Amino acid sequence: MDEVFDVMIIGAGAAGLTAGIYASRAKLSTVILNEGAVGGQMVLTEEIANYPGVPATKGYMLANTMKQQAKSFGCKIKSNVKIVRYYLEGEVKTVELEDGRSFQTKSVILTPGGRPRSLNIQGEDQFKGKGISYCATCDGDFFTGKEVVVVGGGNSALEEAVALTQYATKVTIVHQFDHFQAFKHAVEEAQKNPKIEFVMESELRGFHGNGVLQKVEIEHLPSGKRSELKTDGTFIFVGYQPNTESLKGLLQLNERNEIIVDSDMKTSIDGVFAAGDCINKKYRQVTTAVADGTIAALSAAKYLSETQVKQEEVLEREA
Repeated sequence: MDEVFDVMIIGAGAAGLTAGIYASRAKLSTVILNEGAVGGQMVLTEEIANYPGVPATKGYMLANTMKQQAKSFGCKIKSNVKIVRYYLEGEVKTVELEDGRSFQTKSVILTPGGRPRSLNIQGEDQFKGKGISYCATCDGDFFTGKEVVVVGGGNSALEEAVALTQYATKVTIVHQFDHFQAFKHAVEEAQKNPKIEFVMESELRGFHGNGVLQKVEIEHLPSGKRSELKTDGTFIFVGYQPNTESLKGLLQLNERNEIIVDSDMKTSIDGVFAAGDCINKKYRQVTTAVADGTIAALSAAKYLSETQVKQEEVLEREA
């Protein structure tokens, strides 16, 4: 491809689409390369009710609105592409696709997103969005007056379990060990909450229901005994995986394989920025991804402007 874009964005979730909106509106030639469905984790969210200024809406609808907004400013979006090779060093960066095409750009914004770790057990895929959730902040109020299960024993699991008691009448925490990995204060807060019960040394073995989740199958590990627990919903907090497998060895990642960025979303490579669920951050929400994407696009625009000035200064000296 002869065209060299000003900004290339890898991933079309909330962060990537926002970066595309800001970059293209700044009159920068912009392309988004996306491997999966446009919208990222938004598409998997049944309803988003806490996006400021927007009435409760389906996740895929908010994603489509962002997509159309980016395209209206001239952003090109190429979906269902598979990137097989990155060349991120130098003033012009290149990515090669599985189909043999390549794209060149002066700056890159990495927004490949991430995914909650799954339990990979019977019924999990079937009941995602129909009783199974990976985000209490997103979906907690849908379970007002109902009973739910929380899976996990780290800080996120216990903190989210406590948060869920604002809505649910009962929260049962299922954890595989006889002790928690969370900080002491998180454990104590959960233990003193009258709405929370604990099922220790146990793991879920299956999800069951008719159209929506109605019960979970639990195995008590020491005895091997299995039982069923009726529930209206299950929240899974067993970790989070950034989609950065293809970036290992190319730029600086932390021990959780998150891309390390500074406050301007700059990575360890000049002209390469990152935003959204793939970076080293604490909170993962649509709103935080949008903020990250905004900062990354503005930082990329500044980088391009400064690079242009430097190039002009070099030409003036050589003239």
